[in-house]
Amino acid sequence: MSSKTGPDTFDLLLIGGGHAQVAVLKDWIDNGLPVERAALIDPASHARYSGTVPGIISGQHDETHGLVDLANLCERAGVERIEDRVVAIDPDARNVTLSGGEKASFTIASIDTGGVGRASDVLGSSDKLLDVRPIGGFIARWREIASELGGKPLHIAVVGGGAGGVELAFAMRNAKGMEPAPKVALIAGNDGLLPTLGSWTRGLVERELEKQGIPLIEHNAVLESGALSVDGQRLEPVDLVIAAIGSGAPAWPEEGGLATDPHGFIAVDRFQRSTSHPHILASGDVAQRLDRFVPHAGVHAVHTGPVLAANLRAMAEGTAPDETYIPRPASLFLMTTCRGEAIMAYGWLGGQGAWAQRWKEAIDKRWLDQYG
Repeated sequence: MSSKTGPDTFDLLLIGGGHAQVAVLKDWIDNGLPVERAALIDPASHARYSGTVPGIISGQHDETHGLVDLANLCERAGVERIEDRVVAIDPDARNVTLSGGEKASFTIASIDTGGVGRASDVLGSSDKLLDVRPIGGFIARWREIASELGGKPLHIAVVGGGAGGVELAFAMRNAKGMEPAPKVALIAGNDGLLPTLGSWTRGLVERELEKQGIPLIEHNAVLESGALSVDGQRLEPVDLVIAAIGSGAPAWPEEGGLATDPHGFIAVDRFQRSTSHPHILASGDVAQRLDRFVPHAGVHAVHTGPVLAANLRAMAEGTAPDETYIPRPASLFLMTTCRGEAIMAYGWLGGQGAWAQRWKEAIDKRWLDQYG
């Protein structure tokens, strides 16, 4: 179905093609469109599955791996596609404004745009700074910088002590096409390495970092006058600072009058409904559950997808939503070392080996194959 760019009215409007929203499109393909007219607003024709990014950087996969064809899903689902970005919302009037000034109206809306970069707000501004967010364009931005800086020993600092920062440190150390291999340091911050995971897993990661020659620094970093400082000491030379510190909230939901949490994320209930405007749902990094804490992580966004699809279908059919995502007591993390192995974490359990990498690849493939 061809894309559409003019003002229009839709029974159901999907704003953003995040992991949960992709599951909604799949539900509509499998079970039929629950409304007469629906549309997806997203500036990209493809969505990037975040779990494949380290493997692409290190050359385990080509750049097409992990791309979900939103245009194809929309065509199969009977959904119109608007290639644009939402810059404002009026939840009472039930319309959104696009970047070109056009408006689109809706009866029900679902928002899954992802968060926005916040690296410069947290670390300071510098032309050396590369934010992982937005994840969809990160690989292209990295390739451009790598091309400009290639041919000399490259010094990279990865800031962020979570699973994403760990994987990116391994990916940059083993970056494809970079000769000699970049020198990489992982700056985990004052909270330390993997603060929400068990000591067993932290020990495995610390040993792998040491094995790959990646120093671990557990102090906060800041950019001052273009230079990276840690605990008051300049860390130089540094050619590139990659921020894997999580996402911030876009301004337009709060500016439009949607209820938000103290950090600006759309406040939602256990059914993913806006706490101020229940005809609007939100999920992924742009939203925050108020009934319980659900971290902003790909694993939770993926599992929220079927719940979001069921609740949107119920609302479209005029009934109350009744599905909720209940996270397991522990989440499974599989962090690739980019050298044929992965490190597994599940609660207090930890493990490492090629078997864990195969497990990761199988999980990623199973999710992606749903949308092929």
